Amino acid sequence: MSVTNTSGRRKTAVARIYLKEGNGTITVNGKDHKVYFPTLPLQYIVNQSFEVSELTGQYDVNVNVAGGGIKGQAEAVRLAIAKAIVELDAEKKPALRAKGLMTRDMRMVERKKPGRKKARKKFQFSKR
Repeated sequence: MSVTNTSGRRKTAVARIYLKEGNGTITVNGKDHKVYFPTLPLQYIVNQSFEVSELTGQYDVNVNVAGGGIKGQAEAVRLAIAKAIVELDAEKKPALRAKGLMTRDMRMVERKKPGRKKARKKFQFSKR
């Protein structure tokens, strides 16, 4: 029984996963994924790769995730699981790609510029 190790990223969140055959338990930072991701949309995001590839309940996942917010972390976990599934079975890739699960979403917050209030917002100008 081998362990597949992959990583996924979204915004500033980085997820490292260890996928092995089992009964479908997902552990995130030492907690069950339903405790770590308490809302149903986040739980759906985490399980989406398994549902699309029709492998729900066949693999155990141990996740270490850090950085970003809870939504970015969930999407980083989703990408890492999709990459691990493709590493195990390359025939699942077209289905995952069709749902957009194989693409890293690289959109990040733009940095604040000097002399401005925020990244793009400027101070009010009035000519009197």
